[in-house]
Amino acid sequence: MLVALFTAGRYAEAAGLARAMTVNFPRSAFGWKALGATLRQMGRSGDALSPAQMAVALSPEDAEAHDNLGIAFKDLGQLEAAVASYRRALELKPDFADAHNRLGIALKDLGQLEGAVASYRRALAIKPDFANAHNNLGNLLKGLGKPDEAVASYRRALEIKPDSPEMHCNLGAALRELGQLDDAVASYRRALALKPDLVEAHSNLLFVHNYQPEQPAAMVVDEARRFGDLVARQARPAQDWRNVRQPGRCLRVGMVSGDLRAHPVGYFLESVLAALGSRANDRLEFFAYPNYSRSDAVTERIKRLCRGWQPAVGLSDERLARRIRDDGIDILLDLSGHTAHNRLPMFAWKPAPVQASWIGYLGTTGVAAMDYLIADPWTLPESEAPNYTEKIWRLPESYLCFTRPDGDLQVSAAPAMANGYITFGCFNNLTKMNDDVVARWARILQAVPGSRLFLKTAQLSQKTSRGSVNQRFASHGIDAGRLILEGPAPRVELLSSYGRVDVALDPFPYPGITTSVEALWMGVPVLTMAGDRFLSRQGVGINTNAGLPEWIATDADDYVARAVAHAGDLVRLATLRTGLRQTVMASPLFDAPRFARHFEAALRGMWTKWCESRSDD
Repeated sequence: MLVALFTAGRYAEAAGLARAMTVNFPRSAFGWKALGATLRQMGRSGDALSPAQMAVALSPEDAEAHDNLGIAFKDLGQLEAAVASYRRALELKPDFADAHNRLGIALKDLGQLEGAVASYRRALAIKPDFANAHNNLGNLLKGLGKPDEAVASYRRALEIKPDSPEMHCNLGAALRELGQLDDAVASYRRALALKPDLVEAHSNLLFVHNYQPEQPAAMVVDEARRFGDLVARQARPAQDWRNVRQPGRCLRVGMVSGDLRAHPVGYFLESVLAALGSRANDRLEFFAYPNYSRSDAVTERIKRLCRGWQPAVGLSDERLARRIRDDGIDILLDLSGHTAHNRLPMFAWKPAPVQASWIGYLGTTGVAAMDYLIADPWTLPESEAPNYTEKIWRLPESYLCFTRPDGDLQVSAAPAMANGYITFGCFNNLTKMNDDVVARWARILQAVPGSRLFLKTAQLSQKTSRGSVNQRFASHGIDAGRLILEGPAPRVELLSSYGRVDVALDPFPYPGITTSVEALWMGVPVLTMAGDRFLSRQGVGINTNAGLPEWIATDADDYVARAVAHAGDLVRLATLRTGLRQTVMASPLFDAPRFARHFEAALRGMWTKWCESRSDD
């Protein structure tokens, strides 16, 4: 009966029977195993751990019990313990394909990628038609910057399990990385046809629109509202809060993100938190809810700047929302938007009185419970407000402030002086390089004799991607010898590579942000093109705040003309390069104390507005 209820998905009833079994037969490992498994299926991962541990204690030679314990640890983000449990299960049962697969997942999350690949492949050697293992191998290959191999794994998984919406969604993400955007959209829509409430597919569909310049803004915001309606239906939003309505008191500010690490979000956040900690520690307290298991040196530094640190991995939206309410958070910041590891559905529960999206995403979330999107006058003009479900809160200068990179990296002399030719460069995600971008860059190369184009990004570690780039430029008459194509590198090496670039070229309509600020810090000016949306005006905000308005083009023809003109004045380029780091370090882009004043005022303003809106309650 218990097994039948579990198989039918009637987990609450199954849990009741399992609990009764543990009472009546407390030495029965089966009862404890069943209780742990049903509680986990009900989203009660924290409650599932103790029964799983009891099952192992009662039956230490049971491989399945160790596997279940590994699952419980994994759900709680205790990855090392999960790995130990999976390994013990495999010692007892070496041909346990499911345990090999789950060990691969835990190793991947720990960053032990070679071990993860080996575990997935062992699972597939035991069980070649193991669709989930093919899918997980695809996830890992995509994360390793091998999207073409990932696509092959996902397609094999879908041959075995063609009606899996999650696998269609994953295939879409890999196709997006390859720049096959129409196919990516088709995969997401197939996933949604199979499972209309698949939140991840809705979110990924919104994200891929960023790369499609032809998408009307009205269509994108309608799509975002559909996402918002979906997550609202799945939530039970708070209607009142216990937070004391005093405008001037110390505020508790929460941050939810999967990117509190060596990631653009971490780079833009760290110096801001440090500055706020030194000037406003009696007025603002920060609490983090990281939604990613791995950590690094950036994570540890951010953690030290926070009053509270509660991992969100393994917590359901309801439980995470309850924790945030219990922590008394006044203002909750989303730092992910529709990017990976986001928790936007949880924001629909409205756990904090004031909620705002900042730095993680370049568009509307579509979540009605998100009160604000933080921007600035340069990146998000008033005319764009109708395309956002959030109110726009503009900081007076820049909504971004970058943390100075680690390491003793000096600005080099302009490479053109030694090379005798100009090297243009772009280190952005290759997916941003749409056909219009290729055409304009090809025109620039044709107009600047002997010039080279240096591209460096993860996808270029793949031979197929390099071949595709060469072919795309060849169709515009650009020989492969004028292209320098390189894959990823550790951050210090990546930054050092700007020593080989004279002029950075921003893609459009999806420009760089981190890459642009890093280029400026390394003395390399960035040519950008102004668009009409938040997404496409990032370069406008960066160059305006850096004091480089002459590096902002008004349209595609002006973009080409400015590139050619700047490349033709080597003396001016070399002079600009020698002082650019000092210029940007004194600008709003790097001046964290200056930015902190504006940011604190914004948070205080949001809080005051909420207090005033509730004054009659």
